[in-house]
Amino acid sequence: MASTLLCNTQVGQTESQCSPVSTCGDQPHPYHLPGAMGCEANSATDPASRTCHLEERFTVSIMSGACSPLALLLCGCYAVALGAHTRERGVAEDGDTEQYVAAVYEHHLISSPNPLALTSRKQALELMNQNLDIYEQQGAQIIVFPEDGIHGFNFTRASIYPFLDFMPSPPLVRWNPCLEPHRFNDTEVLQRLSCMAIQGGMFLVANLGTKQPCHSSDPGCPRDGRYQFNTNVVFSSNGTLLDRYRKYNLYFEAAFDTPPQVDHIIFDTPFAGKFGIFTCFDILFFRPAIELLRDPEVKHIVFPAAWMNQLPLLAAIQIQSAFARAFGVNLLAANIHQPSLGMTGSGIHTPLKSVWHHDTENFTGHLIIAQVAKNPQGLGTENATEEMDPSHSRFLKLLAGDPYCEKDSQEVHCDGAPRWNMNAPPVFHAEMMYDNFTLVPVWDKEGYLRVCANGLCCHLLYQRPTVSEELYALGVFDGLHTVHGTYYVQVCALVKCGGLGFETCGQEITEATGLFEFHLWGNFSTSYIFPLFLTSGMTLEAPDQLGWENDHYFLRKSGLSSGLVTAALYGRLYERD
Repeated sequence: MASTLLCNTQVGQTESQCSPVSTCGDQPHPYHLPGAMGCEANSATDPASRTCHLEERFTVSIMSGACSPLALLLCGCYAVALGAHTRERGVAEDGDTEQYVAAVYEHHLISSPNPLALTSRKQALELMNQNLDIYEQQGAQIIVFPEDGIHGFNFTRASIYPFLDFMPSPPLVRWNPCLEPHRFNDTEVLQRLSCMAIQGGMFLVANLGTKQPCHSSDPGCPRDGRYQFNTNVVFSSNGTLLDRYRKYNLYFEAAFDTPPQVDHIIFDTPFAGKFGIFTCFDILFFRPAIELLRDPEVKHIVFPAAWMNQLPLLAAIQIQSAFARAFGVNLLAANIHQPSLGMTGSGIHTPLKSVWHHDTENFTGHLIIAQVAKNPQGLGTENATEEMDPSHSRFLKLLAGDPYCEKDSQEVHCDGAPRWNMNAPPVFHAEMMYDNFTLVPVWDKEGYLRVCANGLCCHLLYQRPTVSEELYALGVFDGLHTVHGTYYVQVCALVKCGGLGFETCGQEITEATGLFEFHLWGNFSTSYIFPLFLTSGMTLEAPDQLGWENDHYFLRKSGLSSGLVTAALYGRLYERD
């Protein structure tokens, strides 16, 4: 597909210091990056937020609570920093002192002007070193760089060959490329990455193209006598190559081979325990993504990507956040930055909160730094039953088929609730994400709606403070998705339509004004459900509650801070792919 800790500044404090020598608490840190150009407020509404521009090539977002020389090495600046399109106030869970510092870098690629042309290894290294020069300026306890960020994309099998490093097998060969640069030929990129890890004293995850010779006796060996893989590499803080992951679910990548076996790569760290790793399109499939999580000690995932945003259901930050929430893990996601191709959206996501970057206007890289809990805490179902507000009480009655809550095709009436006349809203069909969804319009200020397709029925119980001049719809799809990949999905989605016509439902939009308080649920036949939530301006919001109730999976939300773009439950039936 495409930290370093803050100083002791409190939320709401607007002071910011940008200088070659910055302070953290009372201790001076004389680290600075040549060419740092100062800080500016990210928005008039968040004066405490600062973005630091470094040599006009990238910007930095530093999360509240982060403070070390590494952060100051990146930018002589301290503040409660959130960064452009980074709107949530924290990542680490409240009260959790067991934390580590993570960074992801959304890299604006310096790409080959003609990826189809044949070139020399020397010319390929000259281009890749320009990208590596930028990589070298980042740092944290662990940092993740994006897919294709060093070499680029759109190559043929032949034209990418000069860009490939030779890759020995880390389980069989213990190797420190920085300290042993002459051990293997064609490993210049691995050597630079290894030295970066040593220089920064950090674990480093990066993506590159690799080659591996094979023999004609190997039945899977390509005709040219080598495998070419889309590869993630993991280096320890002393520069040792710990492991490599070869992308299994390729996304129209003619230059690369699918590995003969799925790599299940889990690496251990002294600061946060076990991390799993996979790449971009892999996030939608059982192998290796879900298989990795069978190990209960895997609490963290590193995720290089070159992800093209596709609304309303599969924007990069949307699926990243949903994965973290669905599986109760921390996800460190680095996407490539190519706005002209719809590629942007990176983040550090926990099951409860996210810090993210999404920018389609600027052509600069962006670094996100955050403190992350070593043991992430998930969002449970117990919260709402404790509160038992009227809307949740109605939801439970509807779900239980309570005799005091009567349903028919025209209206719903729950004891003690207003009578909602449905006026038989019309069922219609529209294309969303290249699939034929069945939908009903959401016209009223409050109500209950149900729409079904195949065996899946989706339900919406909602209230709105005002009815905006926008069309919303509740949609359902239960079937095999066959465009840009083949996989089986069950989806319940509340979406804002592109216009006022039914045919516009499912179109890509990013702005909305409609506010809702709602329960969305369905009788899913899978336990693998991604809660997708997006509001106006490509903003992530956290559900109030997620979980199973009476064999239905539900999402509950009230108090939206901006207009709803998408609220969806995206189920994957891997066995029916």
